Amino acid sequence: MNIKIINKDFCICKITNLAEVNFQDEFCFLIKTDEEISLVCASDSAPSNTIAKEDGWKAFRVQGILDFSLTGILSKISSLLAENNISIFAVSTYNTDYIFIKDYNFQNALTVLKEYGYTIE
Repeated sequence: MNIKIINKDFCICKITNLAEVNFQDEFCFLIKTDEEISLVCASDSAPSNTIAKEDGWKAFRVQGILDFSLTGILSKISSLLAENNISIFAVSTYNTDYIFIKDYNFQNALTVLKEYGYTIE
């Protein structure tokens, strides 16, 4: 399985409204529930109206389009990283999965995945 590194710094935010969200940015993950609005975006695109924000995230995606019938992809990656004390924040889209890891653990995560046969691009 191929892992594609995304060469950006990311933040995870909690916001009150969508007015300042840069939907034109290359990466913008918006999650709205009955309790909150969360945004994952490039650090330099974070809106000023955040009520909580955590910087210092790096990301990679599982390369290619994943069929919905495939099982265990995210589970296997998260388990391998958890066994190595590396926590993640995951976002799934229609096509694939994006894994966010704190920048201080990012290289360790890539090393672990490579040791288990993942190809890093």
